[in-house]
Amino acid sequence: MTNSQEYGRPGPLQSVWILLGALALGAAFGAATSIANGISYSLHDFESRDYSMTGWSGPEIVSLMFDSGWAWAGVAVAAGWLLTRRSGLGRTAEAVHAAIAGVLTLVAATAAYGLADAVRNGDFHRWYEFGGSYWFVLGVLLGPVLGLAGTFIRRPGVAGLLARLIVPVGAAVQMAVLPPGRNDVVRGIGQAVVWTLAALAIGFIVVRFGRTERRRRAATTS
Repeated sequence: MTNSQEYGRPGPLQSVWILLGALALGAAFGAATSIANGISYSLHDFESRDYSMTGWSGPEIVSLMFDSGWAWAGVAVAAGWLLTRRSGLGRTAEAVHAAIAGVLTLVAATAAYGLADAVRNGDFHRWYEFGGSYWFVLGVLLGPVLGLAGTFIRRPGVAGLLARLIVPVGAAVQMAVLPPGRNDVVRGIGQAVVWTLAALAIGFIVVRFGRTERRRRAATTS
C-alpha cells in the first residue's frame, strides 16, 4: 500500500483510472442503449395498425429496459460503487471521485447514445444535437448524487440500506407513475417485468440487511 492510499490521498494514476472507467462505463451503456433501440425499431411493422396497437417483441422489451430513466440512474450508481469499492481511498476522496464518476458516466452515456444513433442513421453532423443540452445538464445535476449513493452501498446501517434500495425502488415508482412503451401491451409487459425484478431485488436486499444487522447485534452483545 502506498502512503497516498494509506492516508486516503489518491495517487494521480488511481484517479485517472477511476475517471476513465466512468467514461468507458457510460459510453458502453449509451451505445448499448442505442443499439438495443435500433434492433427494436427494425422489427416494428409500422404499416400494421394491429402491431402498432397491440404488437410487441422481446428486443423491444429489452430496449425499454435500457432506455428507462431508472436504468440510466442505475448506471451512475453502479459507477460510484464499482469504481471506488476497492480503491483504498479515504471517505472524503472516495466521495469526491464517486460524485465525479457519476457525472462522467451520464455525460459519456448521453454522448455515446447520440453518436451511436448518428452512426446508425448516417447523420454524423448532427449527433451532438441529440436531446439538445437537456440530458447533459441533467447528468451534471444528478450524477454527483447518484455516484455518491454508490459509495454508500457498502456502508452498514440505514444509510447503506437506503442506497441499495434507490435503483429497485426508483424503477418500481417510474413504472407506476411514468411507464415507457408505445402501446398498452408493451407498457404492461414492461411493468410486469420491472415490478417483478424490483420486488425480488428489494426482498433480497431487505432480508440480507436484516440478517446482517442481527449478526452485528449478536456480535456486539456477546
